[in-house]
Amino acid sequence: MMTPHFQVRLTDYLNYIGFTKGAIELSPLTGGQSNPTFKLSCSDGQFVLRKKPEGALLPSAHAVDREYRVMTALATTDVPVPKMLHYCADENIIGTAFFIMEYLEGRVFVDQSLPQLKNHERAIIYAEMNRTIASIHKLDYVSLGLEDFGKPGNYFFRQINRWSRQVREANIPIPESLNRLMTWLPEHIPNEDITSLIHGDFRMDNLLFHPTQLRVIGVLDWELSTLGNPLADFAYQCMAWRISPSLWRGIQGLDFSALGIPNEVEYISAYEKIIGQSIGAHWRFLMAYNLFRIAAILHGVSKRALDGNANASDAIENGRKAGALADLGWSCAMQ
Repeated sequence: MMTPHFQVRLTDYLNYIGFTKGAIELSPLTGGQSNPTFKLSCSDGQFVLRKKPEGALLPSAHAVDREYRVMTALATTDVPVPKMLHYCADENIIGTAFFIMEYLEGRVFVDQSLPQLKNHERAIIYAEMNRTIASIHKLDYVSLGLEDFGKPGNYFFRQINRWSRQVREANIPIPESLNRLMTWLPEHIPNEDITSLIHGDFRMDNLLFHPTQLRVIGVLDWELSTLGNPLADFAYQCMAWRISPSLWRGIQGLDFSALGIPNEVEYISAYEKIIGQSIGAHWRFLMAYNLFRIAAILHGVSKRALDGNANASDAIENGRKAGALADLGWSCAMQ
């Protein structure tokens, strides 16, 4: 929540810079964002304010400046994003850096089985997701001024090393399948090394759909965006076909034909047609890598819970999920 002190300072600041006149009202927006997000209402309309969390943070975490930069750059492209309106790096205003963007009315679908839609509507939603992620990967990031937005090349090598190091430094028992992946993945990195802008957390509930039409009007939550391998970004989304709804927010085990949802092969084929490239040769690596990455993240969350920084039951549950996801990753590697 925004404290009354900071809300007064924010009101004074926005009046001073001419963003609005008079009082403002802030209400939290839900959705599980790691960066606190608020609906900002004032005499000039409704907007969205997004800020860093308070407290000690890792240097590269919760990078609202990067979110603002990338969405500003994307305003001239066919990737739909909210319009960026103001960025403030001065932490004296509300305690952290923040930015303000356009407020868009739309729908967010959390359940990827889309129970509220008809079969033909589900098919359109999945096609629209596919088209949207492909449009990100097809962008010329250099012409957008994003050539320094990340390190081009060696993406998998750097990521595998990073997450393996964090797994080992947790100093808690490592699931056997996670250990195996830390050995197998570096030995099977594809020779092809391509770089594009990647979202980093592209999934259905980070997309805002039109209130009545079946089209994306806003790609949200660019906190993890960088320059990297687009196939890793695409495979991250496709983990949903390998993960059950009970384990994570997946769709594994559903009757896709009966629901009008494409199966994994059909979804991959549609992406390949859009980008004009075959990706099947490296698919087992791509899936194994992404499942390893999520397992490594949950392994770290389990460690923090055991250290008393979260509910103790979270340590047990996240440890279970980390092991199960690593098992899935190892199964993909052995296909």
